[in-house]
Amino acid sequence: MLLIECPYCGPRDQSEFDCGGEAHIVRPLQPEKLSDEQWADYLFMRKNTKGDHREQWCHSAGCRRWFNVVRNTVTYAIAAVYEVGDEPPEIGG
Repeated sequence: MLLIECPYCGPRDQSEFDCGGEAHIVRPLQPEKLSDEQWADYLFMRKNTKGDHREQWCHSAGCRRWFNVVRNTVTYAIAAVYEVGDEPPEIGG
């Protein structure tokens, strides 16, 4: 089981969290002006990174707050945890 460091509650078991997918996806300012293809791209197209990847997580069985994690998709190792709105750390391949 993965141990995740909640920035608000400290280290907790993975079963207390929900992964919200790729972090730092910015909603279009005027979605009504997007074509169907552009809207589908925003909704569904995500990076399929092998290696370090920025994700958003929610401590759903704890403080219920969202935060970001840099997690390696091969080893599952967590390299960094940071609050939403903080500058994301540099990541490797």
